[in-house]
Amino acid sequence: MKRIIEKLTEKKKTIATMESCTGGGVANAITSIEGASEVLHFSAVTYCNEYKIKMGVSAKVIAKYSVYSMETADEMSKAITKFADSNYGVGITGKLNRVDKNNPFGEDNVVFISIYDRDNDKYYNAKVEATKKSRQENKELVIKKIIDMLLSII
Repeated sequence: MKRIIEKLTEKKKTIATMESCTGGGVANAITSIEGASEVLHFSAVTYCNEYKIKMGVSAKVIAKYSVYSMETADEMSKAITKFADSNYGVGITGKLNRVDKNNPFGEDNVVFISIYDRDNDKYYNAKVEATKKSRQENKELVIKKIIDMLLSII
């Protein structure tokens, strides 16, 4: 994550996150690095659909594709980019070792990652299978994937 902060700082770019299943893990990883305040101005943890919608995610997209979909992750990454006026937005949604009785649709144990590059109006997507035994290990797996993606994007 240190290299990401350095690259964003060098390029005078900013990043924002809207996280669900990672519970702020990406924002925590960013803010654990000195200089993070130069590049991260806002982050949101939106565990329930209501707050994803309040943050700008389309209720129609959630209804059509489910909250656990790449379409919703794309909505999250773009909405947080717009809300925070950042260059990059990270949207993360998925299920980690748990069935969601409030949202029965969508793949179990799959996390959808979307990184939106506002300057180029481009999405970068990945799916991560949450195959580890614990939630913490699965969160770490997802965060590592996001770090790898950001290093190649920025």
